Amino acid sequence: MSRQTTSPTLATPQPARHPQPTVKARELAYLIFQRPDLEQAERFLGDFGLVLARRDRDCLYFRGTGSAPYCYRVQRGEQASFLGFGLSLGSAADLARIARLPGASAIESPDVPGNGQRVSLRDPSGFLIEAVYGRQPVAPLPHRSALPLNQVDEAPRINATQRPPIAPPEIIKLGHVVLEVADYQATAGWYTEHFGFIPSDVQVLPDGSPAVAFLRLDLGETPADHHTLALAQGFMAAYSHSAYEVVDADAVGIGQRVLRERGWKHAWGMGRHILGSQIFDYWQDPWGDKHEHYCDGDLFTAERPTGLHAISPEAMAQWGQRMPRSFTKPVMNLAAVRALLHNLRHSPDLTLRKLITLARMFG
Repeated sequence: MSRQTTSPTLATPQPARHPQPTVKARELAYLIFQRPDLEQAERFLGDFGLVLARRDRDCLYFRGTGSAPYCYRVQRGEQASFLGFGLSLGSAADLARIARLPGASAIESPDVPGNGQRVSLRDPSGFLIEAVYGRQPVAPLPHRSALPLNQVDEAPRINATQRPPIAPPEIIKLGHVVLEVADYQATAGWYTEHFGFIPSDVQVLPDGSPAVAFLRLDLGETPADHHTLALAQGFMAAYSHSAYEVVDADAVGIGQRVLRERGWKHAWGMGRHILGSQIFDYWQDPWGDKHEHYCDGDLFTAERPTGLHAISPEAMAQWGQRMPRSFTKPVMNLAAVRALLHNLRHSPDLTLRKLITLARMFG
């Protein structure tokens, strides 16, 4: 990555590990969305497999079957938008360190499921980040076990059939979120410096500049998901998709059947990713935002080095449908055009040549 553009404020070109991060985040706690119609949001998320944890007048909280009190927050607002996400920290001292960062709020005690304390701040691309500590876990909900599979070399299932229920798949947890950003170096550097994210794999353009970085949590010797946050070079700050873990491939497939029968719009899948290895299936919510069911993802400890790969449509999946051009096609409205023109002039990481290269690859 020696040829990539380097921000003058960063000592090391990003994405790269930071030697002494402010803190090391422990978990992707929740996502924050704004929607004009909470009832429609509830219908999609219920069909997708999330469970309503609490309903306030202007806010809904959803959970999976794990012990997290909630993993998805929907606030009422005139415009549908993705606002940001929460990151869980390991100690009150960590929260105090984040509260000392430029632009951070004071430590607050919000009235939300699980309670706890939080500090609110913005990343360099403008996304809202809520650093949280002290959330109280809840009792896990029951979920079915992964189905035993009869393999060529081992057949554990004798005199028994496979009949998983035809119902929304039980989501175990929120897995990751993927964002597009114009100011790539500053944004990637902010997450590695202040929250200790580690690049698992980086996809680069022909000129060597990073196009997508898959960033995992630094949990030391404890295995962490291949990526909790991914950043993609784009022409503006935008939500790409979020992903939710289910128990097995049958749950992914049944999720596709249920969502299709209930009239929701399919985006891509099923297939298996190359980087991260997840078996995946993507669906759009009522406002076009993509949500992914996945299972069987890679787990890395902190010692695993960063991989470097050329980006291409063929590098997105091992098998299954080729990624459709509609999957990465931006919504071009007046605000997007204005952002495009502004960032071409002002972002150190965005060039017309880079945009043309990405457009030729992905349409």
